[in-house]
Amino acid sequence: MSQNKTVNVGTRILSLASEVTEVSNQNVPVLLLKLKEILKSAPSLSKESKKLKEDLYHYDLIQYCILVLKQDYSRVNGGWATAAKLAEILSNCCVGLDPTEDIEEFYNKVLPSAVDNLLFLGRRLQDEEKNEFLHFIQTVTNSLCWLFGGHIQLAVCVLHCDHFLQLLMTDDVETGTTVMSVLQNILRVNSTVLPQMDENILHCILDELVYKLSSATNPVIGNAATKSLLLMVESHQPLAQLLIMRYRGLRALLSKQWTGKGFGRELGRLLDFLYSGSYQQVEMQRLHQAACLIQAVWKGFQTRNRLKKLPKVVTSLQRGFRAKREQELLHFKRLKEEEDLKQQLQLQRRRAMRIFREKQLTLLEIVHAGQVDRHMQEMQEKSALMIQRHWRGHKERRIFHQQRQALKQYKAAVTIQRAAIRFLKKRRRIREALSPWKGPAELTDARRLELQEKIDEYFRLHPVSQLSEEQGKELHVHAQETLGQYLLKRRLQQKAELRREALLAQINTDITMLMNAPVLKEATEKHLEDFTSRSMPVAAKAKQCHNTMLKYTRWPWWKKLGDEFMDDEVVPKEMPAVEYGTLYIGGSKPS
Repeated sequence: MSQNKTVNVGTRILSLASEVTEVSNQNVPVLLLKLKEILKSAPSLSKESKKLKEDLYHYDLIQYCILVLKQDYSRVNGGWATAAKLAEILSNCCVGLDPTEDIEEFYNKVLPSAVDNLLFLGRRLQDEEKNEFLHFIQTVTNSLCWLFGGHIQLAVCVLHCDHFLQLLMTDDVETGTTVMSVLQNILRVNSTVLPQMDENILHCILDELVYKLSSATNPVIGNAATKSLLLMVESHQPLAQLLIMRYRGLRALLSKQWTGKGFGRELGRLLDFLYSGSYQQVEMQRLHQAACLIQAVWKGFQTRNRLKKLPKVVTSLQRGFRAKREQELLHFKRLKEEEDLKQQLQLQRRRAMRIFREKQLTLLEIVHAGQVDRHMQEMQEKSALMIQRHWRGHKERRIFHQQRQALKQYKAAVTIQRAAIRFLKKRRRIREALSPWKGPAELTDARRLELQEKIDEYFRLHPVSQLSEEQGKELHVHAQETLGQYLLKRRLQQKAELRREALLAQINTDITMLMNAPVLKEATEKHLEDFTSRSMPVAAKAKQCHNTMLKYTRWPWWKKLGDEFMDDEVVPKEMPAVEYGTLYIGGSKPS
């Protein structure tokens, strides 16, 4: 009896497959609804059911069911209800099917395409936005859950499908709750699906769930999103740290917005999972990893730069070593030359002393015996005078160097005092100019008579002398002669003054060259030419004047105080002394 039944079922499948190939595409979905009666003819999970499903797969009826899910059912008999029934039939056909032929094609192509088309059908039903379509969406999602419940590996395909993310991003409460229930079923069926997912897709799902928690006010959406996050965290523990780092305000959001909404148990478990570890520890770990990464990059950069600069550094080290070795050899050579020179000087000094003593002995032989003591006394006096002269010069030079700083401070103090006095005078003049003018007091009649009497008394005691015309001319001629003599004498005095200033400048130049001259031991013929030739002192003096003008620009503030309190229209009298101070040593300072 069972054999006859099996033969009848096989005949029905064969006839259905032939009818599907002959009718138009619009009538195929209606014909495929007959598969529901065929599937009921055999008990589920029995050998007959498996054989029946293998025949359906062999005659490509399952593939037809997958393809027709993409059709527009608004023109098909039964409408979208037919599509929902086909989705149910497709899931029943695929669950429990393990074909003996084309296994790789079934698992790698047929089943993923079935998942994709079911989600596409759900997306089409979502776009219709009618209340009666919610039941069809629920039927399609149930079929999808039944399908990946029978084939666990399809859970990854569902989560990676773009249509699933689009269904999850809906604003409709019922549709969103249904899709999140699918996500929860996936996590319950296959708890290892999250580590297998792409990181970007996982972030998109988390973003959408957190967005629903932050924007929605319906407790149904909040409950579904909280359960979904809780299942994801329970399935994959490292996801808790990701939520902490990616969504820092999630704890406050869950505590304030969703506390007391009827799902406190799930909410508390989610908060415990999220903050079972210290946030500071997670933050410190992240900062430590970031610091390690920065240090690694910086050390790599430094190492690469060192490797690039290594040839140049080696060359520089070699060059420096060779230069140092040459300097040491040159230093040793100079030391040897100095020692040889010292020895030569000692020999020359000894030879000169020997010649000098021989000359002294020769002179002593020539000099009369009675005059030897006198000659020796004269030599001692000359030697003593020379020693005293050198000692006094050394002492005076040392005193001058010691007093140079005090002299500089004295000049600085004088400059500051002069500038301060000039500033006070200028301010006093300005104050007097701005103060209101006070006229003389009015004279009384008694005072006026007293003053008139004094004037008359003065004119009586000092009568005015009356000069004649001849006396006036004689007085004028005498004044002209006196003025001419004064002007002539003034011109001679100016020439003498210029000559004195030139001599003082020459003396100043000679003193400067003498102060800068080397000691007698180090003097050479070149230094002798500097003193015998008059062009060299002039050039030296010109250079010194130029250096003085350059130093004037670098004077300290206390030397330039005089320039700050001068009138713009008045020419400063100290400027010639500043410019030519090195040329005139003994000149008088203008008052």
